[in-house]
Amino acid sequence: MDMVFLQLLVGASVMANAVIYGIDICAGVIMRPVYAGVDDATMTVMAGRGHHYGDKRLPVVGITGFVTAIAATIGNLVTDHIPAAVFGAVAVIALTLWLVLYARGAKPINSRQKEAALSGVIPADARQLQNRWDAMVPTRITLQTVALAALIGALAI
Repeated sequence: MDMVFLQLLVGASVMANAVIYGIDICAGVIMRPVYAGVDDATMTVMAGRGHHYGDKRLPVVGITGFVTAIAATIGNLVTDHIPAAVFGAVAVIALTLWLVLYARGAKPINSRQKEAALSGVIPADARQLQNRWDAMVPTRITLQTVALAALIGALAI
């Protein structure tokens, strides 16, 4: 497998995962205090509409970032670029943990908020739902940071 091709795979993974990282940073740094300053109905409609569009448009980006990280890691391992493969493995582990956290923690909340935003029926526990979602953001940011740093390490080595 050509080294340039492997570097392009890692680069594609960096670009795709940087989109997800940026969204998580936006959620933690910007949207969290915005939601804290508005009423529950406004918060739920804003978050729900955001999830409505994000959940439609971002899976392709996330899947691309994850798959290219796996492919580059396997390629580096097979071609005996062990240090790059180790960095890649760290990225894949971080991305896997991020995906588990999303699927088990954030996605069920996203679904409830989307339903509320589209129906106009705000759940009684709207603020608690958002607080649970917000509580996951620091871990999501940390996992994305680790993944991106490891991917950059795989490119640099």
